[in-house]
Amino acid sequence: MKKPKEYSGLKKENFPEKRAEQGITVRALSWQPDTERPPVLDTVSLRLEPGHIYGILGPNGSGKTSLLKHILSLLPSQKAVLLNGEPLERQKAGELAKKLSYVPQDTLVEADYTVGELVLMGRSPWLKRFEAPGKKDRELAEEAMRLTNCLQLKDRSVLKLSGGERQRAAAARAVAQGTEWLFLDEPVSSLDLKHQLELMEILARLCGERGTTVVVILHDVNLALRYCDRLILMKEGRLFRFGSVSETASAKTLSEVYGLDFEEIFAADGSRYMIPRTTVLQKRGN
Repeated sequence: MKKPKEYSGLKKENFPEKRAEQGITVRALSWQPDTERPPVLDTVSLRLEPGHIYGILGPNGSGKTSLLKHILSLLPSQKAVLLNGEPLERQKAGELAKKLSYVPQDTLVEADYTVGELVLMGRSPWLKRFEAPGKKDRELAEEAMRLTNCLQLKDRSVLKLSGGERQRAAAARAVAQGTEWLFLDEPVSSLDLKHQLELMEILARLCGERGTTVVVILHDVNLALRYCDRLILMKEGRLFRFGSVSETASAKTLSEVYGLDFEEIFAADGSRYMIPRTTVLQKRGN
Protein backbone atom coordinates (compact mmCIF):
# COMPACT_ATOMS: atom_id res chain seq x y z
CA MET A 1 0.00 0.00 0.00
CA LYS A 2 1.37 3.37 -1.01
CA LYS A 3 2.19 5.59 1.95
CA PRO A 4 0.10 8.80 1.86
CA LYS A 5 2.05 11.95 1.21
CA GLU A 6 2.70 14.00 4.33
CA TYR A 7 1.12 17.42 4.36
CA SER A 8 4.05 19.81 4.76
CA GLY A 9 1.93 22.45 6.49
CA LEU A 10 1.69 20.22 9.59
CA LYS A 11 5.42 19.78 10.03
CA LYS A 12 6.71 20.95 13.37
CA GLU A 13 9.25 23.30 11.79
CA ASN A 14 6.37 25.27 10.27
CA PHE A 15 5.11 26.06 13.76
CA PRO A 16 8.08 27.60 15.56
CA GLU A 17 7.69 28.02 19.29
CA LYS A 18 6.99 31.58 20.33
CA ARG A 19 9.73 33.14 22.35
CA ALA A 20 8.77 34.21 25.86
CA GLU A 21 9.51 37.86 25.07
CA GLN A 22 7.44 37.95 21.89
CA GLY A 23 5.20 40.99 21.77
CA ILE A 24 5.49 44.70 22.40
CA THR A 25 6.52 46.05 25.78
CA VAL A 26 6.23 49.69 26.80
CA ARG A 27 8.26 50.55 29.90
CA ALA A 28 7.54 53.79 31.76
CA LEU A 29 7.22 55.77 28.53
CA SER A 30 7.09 59.53 29.06
CA TRP A 31 7.09 62.31 26.51
CA GLN A 32 7.03 66.03 27.19
CA PRO A 33 7.84 67.97 24.01
CA ASP A 34 6.92 71.28 25.68
CA THR A 35 8.42 71.71 29.16
CA GLU A 36 5.92 74.46 29.95
CA ARG A 37 3.01 72.08 29.48
CA PRO A 38 2.11 68.78 31.16
CA PRO A 39 3.60 65.66 29.58
CA VAL A 40 1.74 64.23 26.62
CA LEU A 41 2.62 60.76 27.91
CA ASP A 42 3.33 60.15 31.59
CA THR A 43 5.09 56.90 32.61
CA VAL A 44 2.94 54.61 30.46
CA SER A 45 3.71 50.91 30.89
CA LEU A 46 1.94 48.01 29.22
CA ARG A 47 2.55 44.80 27.30
CA LEU A 48 0.83 43.88 24.05
CA GLU A 49 0.74 40.18 23.30
CA PRO A 50 0.13 38.72 19.82
CA GLY A 51 -3.26 37.47 18.72
CA HIS A 52 -5.58 40.16 20.07
CA ILE A 53 -7.52 43.19 18.91
CA TYR A 54 -6.55 46.08 21.16
CA GLY A 55 -8.80 49.12 21.27
CA ILE A 56 -7.32 52.41 22.49
CA LEU A 57 -9.98 54.70 23.95
CA GLY A 58 -9.90 58.07 25.64
CA PRO A 59 -10.86 61.73 25.26
CA ASN A 60 -9.13 64.04 22.80
CA GLY A 61 -5.67 64.98 24.02
CA SER A 62 -5.30 61.92 26.25
CA GLY A 63 -2.19 60.66 24.41
CA LYS A 64 -3.68 57.93 22.21
CA THR A 65 -2.00 58.90 18.93
CA SER A 66 1.27 59.79 20.66
CA LEU A 67 1.37 56.35 22.26
CA LEU A 68 0.77 54.73 18.88
CA LYS A 69 3.51 56.75 17.18
CA HIS A 70 6.06 55.87 19.86
CA ILE A 71 5.25 52.17 19.48
CA LEU A 72 5.73 52.54 15.73
CA SER A 73 9.07 54.35 16.19
CA LEU A 74 7.64 57.47 14.54
CA LEU A 75 8.56 59.36 17.72
CA PRO A 76 11.70 58.70 19.80
CA SER A 77 11.03 56.30 22.65
CA GLN A 78 14.45 56.38 24.40
CA LYS A 79 14.51 52.56 24.46
CA ALA A 80 11.20 52.48 26.39
CA VAL A 81 9.50 50.41 23.67
CA LEU A 82 10.63 46.85 22.91
CA LEU A 83 9.51 44.61 20.06
CA ASN A 84 10.12 40.93 20.76
CA GLY A 85 12.51 41.90 23.55
CA GLU A 86 14.61 44.30 21.44
CA PRO A 87 14.44 48.11 21.76
CA LEU A 88 13.07 49.70 18.61
CA GLU A 89 16.24 51.75 18.23
CA ARG A 90 18.25 48.59 17.60
CA GLN A 91 16.02 47.45 14.74
CA LYS A 92 16.37 48.68 11.19
CA ALA A 93 13.50 50.60 9.64
CA GLY A 94 13.25 48.11 6.78
CA GLU A 95 12.87 45.19 9.19
CA LEU A 96 10.31 47.05 11.30
CA ALA A 97 8.26 47.66 8.15
CA LYS A 98 8.00 43.88 7.71
CA LYS A 99 6.55 43.56 11.20
CA LEU A 100 4.50 46.73 11.80
CA SER A 101 2.07 48.43 9.43
CA TYR A 102 0.19 51.67 10.08
CA VAL A 103 -2.92 53.42 8.84
CA PRO A 104 -2.70 57.06 10.01
CA GLN A 105 -5.63 59.28 10.79
CA ASP A 106 -4.77 61.54 7.86
CA THR A 107 -4.61 59.41 4.72
CA LEU A 108 -4.35 62.30 2.24
CA VAL A 109 -2.06 61.47 -0.71
CA GLU A 110 -0.93 64.37 -2.88
CA ALA A 111 0.63 62.36 -5.75
CA ASP A 112 -1.60 61.15 -8.57
CA TYR A 113 -1.41 57.39 -8.02
CA THR A 114 -4.14 54.92 -8.78
CA VAL A 115 -5.54 52.95 -5.87
CA GLY A 116 -3.89 49.82 -7.29
CA GLU A 117 -0.50 51.53 -7.37
CA LEU A 118 -0.93 52.85 -3.84
CA VAL A 119 -1.86 49.44 -2.43
CA LEU A 120 1.03 47.77 -4.27
CA MET A 121 3.41 50.12 -2.43
CA GLY A 122 2.58 48.12 0.68
CA ARG A 123 4.81 45.38 -0.71
CA SER A 124 7.89 47.68 -0.76
CA PRO A 125 9.47 46.38 2.49
CA TRP A 126 9.67 42.91 0.97
CA LEU A 127 11.44 44.01 -2.22
CA LYS A 128 15.13 44.51 -2.73
CA ARG A 129 16.44 47.89 -3.80
CA PHE A 130 15.26 48.74 -7.34
CA GLU A 131 13.35 45.43 -7.51
CA ALA A 132 9.99 45.65 -9.27
CA PRO A 133 6.92 44.01 -7.70
CA GLY A 134 6.37 40.50 -8.99
CA LYS A 135 3.32 38.37 -9.66
CA LYS A 136 3.00 37.34 -6.02
CA ASP A 137 3.13 40.97 -4.88
CA ARG A 138 0.38 41.93 -7.32
CA GLU A 139 -1.75 39.01 -6.19
CA LEU A 140 -1.35 39.99 -2.54
CA ALA A 141 -2.22 43.61 -3.34
CA GLU A 142 -5.34 42.53 -5.21
CA GLU A 143 -6.34 40.23 -2.36
CA ALA A 144 -5.94 43.13 0.07
CA MET A 145 -8.16 45.35 -2.09
CA ARG A 146 -10.76 42.62 -2.32
CA LEU A 147 -10.66 42.10 1.43
CA THR A 148 -11.15 45.81 2.14
CA ASN A 149 -13.83 46.18 -0.53
CA CYS A 150 -11.96 48.64 -2.72
CA LEU A 151 -11.04 46.44 -5.68
CA GLN A 152 -13.57 48.36 -7.77
CA LEU A 153 -11.46 51.48 -7.11
CA LYS A 154 -8.28 49.87 -8.45
CA ASP A 155 -7.92 52.16 -11.48
CA ARG A 156 -9.24 55.32 -9.83
CA SER A 157 -6.92 58.19 -8.94
CA VAL A 158 -6.45 58.60 -5.21
CA LEU A 159 -6.93 62.33 -5.75
CA LYS A 160 -10.53 61.70 -6.76
CA LEU A 161 -11.54 59.53 -3.82
CA SER A 162 -13.85 60.50 -1.01
CA GLY A 163 -12.48 60.49 2.53
CA GLY A 164 -14.01 57.09 3.21
CA GLU A 165 -12.72 55.58 -0.02
CA ARG A 166 -9.24 56.94 0.72
CA GLN A 167 -9.38 55.38 4.19
CA ARG A 168 -10.24 51.98 2.73
CA ALA A 169 -7.42 52.25 0.19
CA ALA A 170 -4.97 53.07 2.99
CA ALA A 171 -6.21 50.05 4.94
CA ALA A 172 -5.72 47.87 1.84
CA ARG A 173 -2.14 49.08 1.52
CA ALA A 174 -1.45 48.18 5.16
CA VAL A 175 -3.02 44.74 4.69
CA ALA A 176 -0.92 44.16 1.54
CA GLN A 177 2.17 44.89 3.63
CA GLY A 178 1.63 41.50 5.26
CA THR A 179 2.80 42.37 8.76
CA GLU A 180 2.14 40.59 12.04
CA TRP A 181 1.02 43.84 13.66
CA LEU A 182 -1.47 46.33 12.22
CA PHE A 183 -1.96 49.76 13.81
CA LEU A 184 -4.80 52.09 12.87
CA ASP A 185 -5.52 55.63 14.09
CA GLU A 186 -9.27 56.32 13.99
CA PRO A 187 -9.81 54.31 10.79
CA VAL A 188 -13.61 54.63 10.87
CA SER A 189 -13.78 58.39 11.37
CA SER A 190 -14.50 59.09 7.67
CA LEU A 191 -16.70 56.06 7.05
CA ASP A 192 -20.47 55.73 7.04
CA LEU A 193 -22.10 53.21 9.38
CA LYS A 194 -22.05 50.36 6.87
CA HIS A 195 -18.37 50.77 6.05
CA GLN A 196 -17.47 51.25 9.73
CA LEU A 197 -18.88 47.82 10.53
CA GLU A 198 -17.37 46.39 7.35
CA LEU A 199 -13.87 47.59 8.25
CA MET A 200 -14.14 46.33 11.83
CA GLU A 201 -15.29 42.94 10.48
CA ILE A 202 -12.20 42.92 8.25
CA LEU A 203 -9.95 43.59 11.24
CA ALA A 204 -11.65 40.78 13.16
CA ARG A 205 -11.06 38.41 10.22
CA LEU A 206 -7.40 39.43 9.94
CA CYS A 207 -6.92 38.62 13.60
CA GLY A 208 -8.96 35.43 13.62
CA GLU A 209 -7.90 33.93 10.28
CA ARG A 210 -4.38 35.30 9.74
CA GLY A 211 -3.27 35.86 13.31
CA THR A 212 -2.66 39.57 12.72
CA THR A 213 -2.52 41.54 15.96
CA VAL A 214 -4.60 44.71 15.61
CA VAL A 215 -4.15 47.90 17.63
CA VAL A 216 -6.81 50.48 16.79
CA ILE A 217 -7.71 53.91 18.15
CA LEU A 218 -11.47 54.37 18.33
CA HIS A 219 -13.87 57.03 19.55
CA ASP A 220 -16.90 54.75 19.39
CA VAL A 221 -17.01 52.85 22.66
CA ASN A 222 -19.58 50.38 21.35
CA LEU A 223 -17.48 49.43 18.34
CA ALA A 224 -14.66 48.70 20.78
CA LEU A 225 -16.97 46.59 22.95
CA ARG A 226 -18.13 44.61 19.93
CA TYR A 227 -14.84 43.95 18.17
CA CYS A 228 -11.95 44.35 20.63
CA ASP A 229 -10.96 41.81 23.26
CA ARG A 230 -8.48 44.10 25.05
CA LEU A 231 -8.87 47.78 25.89
CA ILE A 232 -6.32 50.50 26.61
CA LEU A 233 -8.00 53.44 28.34
CA MET A 234 -6.02 56.68 28.29
CA LYS A 235 -6.65 59.83 30.33
CA GLU A 236 -4.47 62.96 30.55
CA GLY A 237 -1.43 61.16 29.15
CA ARG A 238 -1.62 58.27 31.57
CA LEU A 239 -2.72 54.68 31.25
CA PHE A 240 -5.99 54.67 33.17
CA ARG A 241 -6.99 51.03 32.66
CA PHE A 242 -5.65 48.12 30.61
CA GLY A 243 -7.03 44.63 30.26
CA SER A 244 -9.85 42.53 28.89
CA VAL A 245 -13.09 44.20 27.88
CA SER A 246 -14.93 42.64 30.83
CA GLU A 247 -12.31 44.01 33.25
CA THR A 248 -12.10 47.54 31.88
CA ALA A 249 -15.34 48.59 30.19
CA SER A 250 -17.66 49.21 33.10
CA ALA A 251 -20.01 52.20 33.15
CA LYS A 252 -18.16 53.54 36.20
CA THR A 253 -14.73 53.33 34.57
CA LEU A 254 -15.89 54.92 31.31
CA SER A 255 -17.54 57.72 33.30
CA GLU A 256 -14.24 58.42 35.02
CA VAL A 257 -12.35 58.45 31.71
CA TYR A 258 -14.74 60.61 29.70
CA GLY A 259 -16.39 62.74 32.40
CA LEU A 260 -19.83 61.54 31.32
CA ASP A 261 -22.42 59.27 32.87
CA PHE A 262 -22.85 55.98 31.01
CA GLU A 263 -25.76 53.59 31.12
CA GLU A 264 -25.16 49.92 30.38
CA ILE A 265 -27.86 48.16 28.36
CA PHE A 266 -28.15 44.72 26.81
CA ALA A 267 -29.70 43.85 23.46
CA ALA A 268 -31.93 40.83 22.92
CA ASP A 269 -28.96 38.82 21.63
CA GLY A 270 -26.97 39.56 24.78
CA SER A 271 -24.74 42.23 23.21
CA ARG A 272 -23.64 44.90 25.66
CA TYR A 273 -23.83 48.62 24.89
CA MET A 274 -22.76 51.74 26.74
CA ILE A 275 -25.03 54.74 26.24
CA PRO A 276 -23.58 58.12 27.27
CA ARG A 277 -25.90 60.52 29.05
CA THR A 278 -25.99 64.18 28.13
CA THR A 279 -25.37 65.60 31.60
CA VAL A 280 -21.70 66.37 32.18
CA LEU A 281 -20.46 65.12 35.53
CA GLN A 282 -19.70 67.84 38.04
CA LYS A 283 -16.43 67.75 39.90
CA ARG A 284 -16.68 65.78 43.10
CA GLY A 285 -17.25 67.94 46.13
CA ASN A 286 -19.05 70.77 44.28
